[in-house]
Amino acid sequence: MNEPLRIAIVGAGPAGLYAAAELARLQVPAVTLNVFDRLPCIGGLARAGVAPDHAERRLIIEATEKLARSGGRCEFFGNVEIGRDVQHDELLAHHNAVIYASGAPGSQPLDVPGAELAGCWPANRFVGWYNGHPDEAGLDVDLSGERAVVIGNGNVALDIARLLLKSADELADSDTADRAREAFANSRIREVVIIGRRGPAQASFTHPELRELGQLRDVAIALDANDLAVPGWEPGSFTLMQRREIFERYAGQTRVATKKRLQFRFLTSPVAIHGDARVTGVTLMRNRLDTEPNGRVRAIATGETERLDTGLIVHAIGYRAAPLPGIPFDERTHTVPNDAGRVLADRAGSAGGTYVTGWLKRGPRGVIGSNKQCAAETVRALLADARDGRLTQPAFGMEHFIELLHARQCEFVDYRGWKSIDRHERARADGDAPRRKLCSVDATLRVAGNAPG
Repeated sequence: MNEPLRIAIVGAGPAGLYAAAELARLQVPAVTLNVFDRLPCIGGLARAGVAPDHAERRLIIEATEKLARSGGRCEFFGNVEIGRDVQHDELLAHHNAVIYASGAPGSQPLDVPGAELAGCWPANRFVGWYNGHPDEAGLDVDLSGERAVVIGNGNVALDIARLLLKSADELADSDTADRAREAFANSRIREVVIIGRRGPAQASFTHPELRELGQLRDVAIALDANDLAVPGWEPGSFTLMQRREIFERYAGQTRVATKKRLQFRFLTSPVAIHGDARVTGVTLMRNRLDTEPNGRVRAIATGETERLDTGLIVHAIGYRAAPLPGIPFDERTHTVPNDAGRVLADRAGSAGGTYVTGWLKRGPRGVIGSNKQCAAETVRALLADARDGRLTQPAFGMEHFIELLHARQCEFVDYRGWKSIDRHERARADGDAPRRKLCSVDATLRVAGNAPG
């Protein structure tokens, strides 16, 4: 099939932009792309999930955005939510195919009594708060206690711990949201405890993030050297040996007087969170490790408990996707059932013209760059279907689609409007900060409306 294709991509984060960039480079067939996002901005989890003191890692968004726009056939429809402003079948009526790339914006729930108390936050909400996500920018986060507990052993847990321990000066060149910046500046937190149910060998930390903790100003790092003797350090694994070396260096640090402290507590699980209206403490259970016949290392509760006083708990135990209206969804894996990116309607076959990429496709695994290969696989499947005549022609043109949005009073933001927002945020920045984000949809819509004609 060499006829031009019109493709909708739902999600303007890394997964969607990688797919757009992959399609935009094609000359035959020529592809027109319409990228949708429920927020008025491009970036997705790279904008709202990457730590604000790691802003350089968002540069991949600018690069892929540029590639997607390079052919002059890519438009943006921000502030358009599928299921609210437009339905899946309406997208298909105006496009040859739809690629869903809306990610996994939710957090895995913490199944512990008391997790619903104020002061116990899922990572997606806490991260959204300090990154200025419109859904979370107004959170009332209390940093008046002296100890915070972060549950989880991945990079998100390290991001949260690092930001809680940084000084106002250390955050000056970041794009931390205004409300969070003020809260961090007035924070009384002096100790952060990172909890992991298994050992250091099973943690998901990457080495740059782990090493970066050693650069925190006036922060001592503590961990029990005995935890480094537990199973899981595979001989010959360069990655694990690097990690062990970092932990051994931290465990062997000379204790000096510092203002703040970061403590790793491995082989530990929360079993109850205490408090009336707000969190006041957490009961922790000590674990031991058991290696199963298949080699999997499992944490086994020992019955030994202790209580730790704290006024703030953030659980970073994984992200998960949510169902989309009109799209099949596996409630067990929290992914869209698919075959190489082709959405499976049921066991019998494919939902014609519907595709998926990113965390919605494979689950919340990998870093931003992992989405490139994932998107390429999905695009190959789509193009194969186009060649084999499995895609249908749109019933309506884009003029009809835009009239539909106007009729529903959907105030959508096009690419010109997004660039107006982008310029405005950069112009607001102080010093070396990359931008000062607009943290409400209304504010971004006002700025987008000022784009020149």
